[in-house]
Amino acid sequence: MLLKPRADLKPNTVEYERQPLVKPTGFREYDARWIFEKEINLYGIQALGMSLGTLLHQKGIKPHIVVGHDFRSYSASIKNTLISGLMAAGCTVHDIGLAVSPMAYFAQFELDVPAVAMVTASHNDNGWTGVKMGCDRPLTFGPDEMSALKEIVLEAKWETREGGGLIHVPDMAERYIGDLTKDKKITRPLKVVCACGNGTAGAFSPQVLRAIGVEVVELDCELDHSFPNYNPNPESLKMLHAMADKVKEVGADVGLGFDGDGDRCGVVDNNGKEIFADKIGVMIARDISSKLPNTTFVADVKSTSLYATDPVLIANGAKADFYKTGHSYIKARTTQLDAVAGFEKSGHYFFRAPFGRGYDDGLVSAIMVLDMLDNAGDKSMADLYEDLPTTYGSPTMSPYCSDEEKYGIVDKVVAHFTEQFKSGAKIAGQSIKELITVNGIRIVLEDGTWGLVRASSNTPNLVVVCESPISQELMENMFKTIDAHLSTYDEVGEYDQKI
Repeated sequence: MLLKPRADLKPNTVEYERQPLVKPTGFREYDARWIFEKEINLYGIQALGMSLGTLLHQKGIKPHIVVGHDFRSYSASIKNTLISGLMAAGCTVHDIGLAVSPMAYFAQFELDVPAVAMVTASHNDNGWTGVKMGCDRPLTFGPDEMSALKEIVLEAKWETREGGGLIHVPDMAERYIGDLTKDKKITRPLKVVCACGNGTAGAFSPQVLRAIGVEVVELDCELDHSFPNYNPNPESLKMLHAMADKVKEVGADVGLGFDGDGDRCGVVDNNGKEIFADKIGVMIARDISSKLPNTTFVADVKSTSLYATDPVLIANGAKADFYKTGHSYIKARTTQLDAVAGFEKSGHYFFRAPFGRGYDDGLVSAIMVLDMLDNAGDKSMADLYEDLPTTYGSPTMSPYCSDEEKYGIVDKVVAHFTEQFKSGAKIAGQSIKELITVNGIRIVLEDGTWGLVRASSNTPNLVVVCESPISQELMENMFKTIDAHLSTYDEVGEYDQKI
């Protein structure tokens, strides 16, 4: 019988080889992520599998589940151990093998299987692992499900059952690619840089793009789980700069970059300018709302205010709803509001009928970008971007703050700026117009300049984003105000990048 998990086990000890190691902070708001071997071991993964299977039974879900894994040196072994736990809990596992996360979500529909467990650390550094889970397609777990799962794991409340089984599905990649490319053809001649950061998407993205009729120039598409060039993260300036250099070198019409598990897409225009994903979302929303007026779009609180203020979207009757950052949150909100699409600044896009099934898929996003270009006549990607009202936005910045401390620090930041709002304090000479506290705090000034502070759901970091519709200086002043306050907390460390 597997013992109750512990958080204090150390590698190279007898106890570590006999008992499950599970650090509680690995259970995030909408998925699970740990540093493998330091925060979870294989017995811990097995406990997770038994607990997930138990949760499915408790919820009355048919105990069938799709499982796949991303391309890291240890992901296949973690997946196989997870499968052993799921089978011990009486689940039938449909193993689709190497996959991007949206392929696993697609497999739920393709195989008519209710649940999914995708082994992936997404864009996190090597050493990390994790699982994205769901049992109500196209949705994935949110805080309630993650809390229930956490309790089962940490309190060893799993139950073993007879009847588990394993079904290998060797052709899911072909079925997924076929579904993406059927009846889809780009008529305009386009040269596209496809960047994958040597991550999992490199196994699938180039052939999808070629199949819809564009010329593909591959950049770091060879699978290499050491990630020798940069982490596959299209929100990272290092990856975006590499894409920009390649676009300029080959004279491409657009650069498309995919993250480690293929559910996000970043974009560089034909001039090599990196366009933040929220602005790309506005451009796509313009294209969609021209065909489907009076539609609703959901955007996360990190995203540009243009979703609400862009004159083209307003003229098309589009409505904006700003909601919590996180793929499970935006996915659920988009479904709840019957919105046609949801957008995150990180590059997670959620397209519902008639464009998608509601889950985040970097290749669906890429196809929507190429469709937009196809519909734009002779306009370039740069032209479409220049058509947007000018705003001055920061990159997504992530100062270090431990998982144990980050939510408490955000509570203090919310309290600080709430007091500033109540007292009539000014920031850069302006009054605070509004505080949006659906996820951390978004401080909005009189002229529309805003700054956001929230806790990262996936890593030991805070998240800081700023934007101004007026000037770069005002955006930077907003950042300086936030940064000055964060610097008063010893728990907040260095940034991954700054303005």
